[in-house]
Amino acid sequence: MKKIFKHIIPMAVAALALLTACDNIPEDDRLIYVKPAAVSRAVLIEDFTGQRCVNCPDATATIHQLQEQYGDSVVIAVAIHSGPFAWNARHTTTMPLWTAEGDDYFNYWQVEHQPMGMVNRQPLSDYPTWAAAVYEQIQRTAALSIKLDMSLNTETRELNVDAQMMAVDGAVTGKLQLWLVEDSIVSPQYMQDGKPKADYVHNHVFRQTINGMWGEDVSMNEGETDAKSAAITISDDYVLDNLRVVAFVYNSTGVLQATQAKIVSN
Repeated sequence: MKKIFKHIIPMAVAALALLTACDNIPEDDRLIYVKPAAVSRAVLIEDFTGQRCVNCPDATATIHQLQEQYGDSVVIAVAIHSGPFAWNARHTTTMPLWTAEGDDYFNYWQVEHQPMGMVNRQPLSDYPTWAAAVYEQIQRTAALSIKLDMSLNTETRELNVDAQMMAVDGAVTGKLQLWLVEDSIVSPQYMQDGKPKADYVHNHVFRQTINGMWGEDVSMNEGETDAKSAAITISDDYVLDNLRVVAFVYNSTGVLQATQAKIVSN
């Protein structure tokens, strides 16, 4: 028994010394920073289009090909019906997919012709260059992650959107933009032969902003999170089952990250 105690006592003393030594280490020095896991980067294409634009279906086809290649969670498109080709031939009334907010964006970005668009808010470009621009953008590291949670009251048509963000690669300063987008809209579209196709199916059509024309300020250091909430009442003109929300964070350098989620009614 004495031999056992002979070994135990020194071990206990050593363990106590280690614990005491830990107490002397400053608290900040005990924590090892772990960089957040990397997230895949998505690319936003803002397509300025119009139902009377005979070449715009070619831009739509380019977007479709890119989504087939990379997936629609990587290539996120929004068709902003705006400008002179979103008005009727007499320029007195708008076509069904035109919006006043879309025209505001069209005028702000000084779109010179259609089809024309922006890939991650880089300078305006023509659709034949979009494939190369998308490829270049997805090679970059995503600065943040964005997750959307939504609830919809089908009786009141009130939509609540919660966006949770985390900075995963450096500090993030910019604005969070939320847009309401609708798919599967059957409405006329003029084609290259100059004739309208009555049963043309329009997808990813910009309907309205959810949190204002230019969104809300976001500022996070790496590893930090931020959350924003917004609510709107959805127009009776929009088909609830065809709606989704597009969210993106941007600053003066362009779009840092984007995501989208289909609206699911309660």
